[in-house]
Amino acid sequence: MKVFIIGGGASGMASAIKIKEQNHDVTILEQNNKLGKKLLVTGNGHCNYWNELQDLEKYHSNNIELFKEIFLKQKDQVLDFFNSLGIVPKIKNGYYYPFSNQATSILNALINKIEKDNIKVKCNEQVKSIKKVDNKFIINTNNNIYECDKVVMSTGSLASIKEEYLGYQFAKKFNHQIIKPEPSLVALVGNDSYYHYWDGVRCEAKVSLISNNKLIKEEFGEVQFTNYGISGICIFNLSTYFNENTNLIIKINFVPWYKGNNFKEWLNNQNNKLSNFSLKQILEGFLNYKIVNLIFKLLIIHEHAKWEDINQDKLVSYLTSFSFIPIRTKEFINAQTTKGGIPLNEIDINTMESKLVKGLYFTGEILDVNGDCGGYNLGFAWMSALQIKIK
Repeated sequence: MKVFIIGGGASGMASAIKIKEQNHDVTILEQNNKLGKKLLVTGNGHCNYWNELQDLEKYHSNNIELFKEIFLKQKDQVLDFFNSLGIVPKIKNGYYYPFSNQATSILNALINKIEKDNIKVKCNEQVKSIKKVDNKFIINTNNNIYECDKVVMSTGSLASIKEEYLGYQFAKKFNHQIIKPEPSLVALVGNDSYYHYWDGVRCEAKVSLISNNKLIKEEFGEVQFTNYGISGICIFNLSTYFNENTNLIIKINFVPWYKGNNFKEWLNNQNNKLSNFSLKQILEGFLNYKIVNLIFKLLIIHEHAKWEDINQDKLVSYLTSFSFIPIRTKEFINAQTTKGGIPLNEIDINTMESKLVKGLYFTGEILDVNGDCGGYNLGFAWMSALQIKIK
């Protein structure tokens, strides 16, 4: 079979290698001037390509049971795939990186295999249209017209895209539904007027996502406070659950290191121990001064106030359960991935072939699967590619 893959990113390259193993004639069409451009910037250029902790809770889809079938079949095959490419991993807290700590090692390993297998690569080819005529697909690009037997859509998603993205439009023309794409793994924006006070602060915190007084998810890590709201990996993981129609609150615990049951009592003991200190001086012993100043402004506490002078319960509440109300996420250009896309129930998940159009296949981010930070989105890119079977 003559198989064309639209998109030379992580999933597209892995799909090409997998399909070539099935003895087909494979060509990759890539709109950029080289393969794997986005792959090079993943993990801040280190490429966190997998995670030791593989759990369904790390992935999100409107058809999670269908994703589970791919997950159970392929989660143990991914490391074998990279081992076959010669990648030696460096594992840090369960995160897999190439031992070189450079994303170029992953990209070069994939490209070397593509070249060795005589997979054809055509860069600077922006697909303008795809049509099926009889049993053949006709692909029009900015440079050429191609004819092939099978098409694999590995076009990625809207995340981080600066140029025009046509993946969803192509799928729609083949009568596929698109679950509304939304930015994911992205910073959250609020509309309060005080954010300039905490702008630039980074601190360890526990963050809890609350909806209708119900805990949805908790994360621990570095929170980045900005002039528009909050960011950081733990916030990215909460952003997956954001929906403009849902009343969400994020509670921020600025003292996650305290493991006791009565922080007010702990503060009282600190005050007794540091009797010559002002309240601000006590708080600055464990909290960034900008956060202290902000809390003082919000609670209208005098700069030289003592512990005994203030509403202690209110202060404890702000320190352990500070409320941030998100009104939206940052834009797609700022997002690491996208939630939504082609629903899995329109795909034969045993082969990744469309149930609507014979010979049309989908892998990677164009599908309605997204993961948490930590190598899970690349994880799905590899898993969906390894699942593909050209019939």
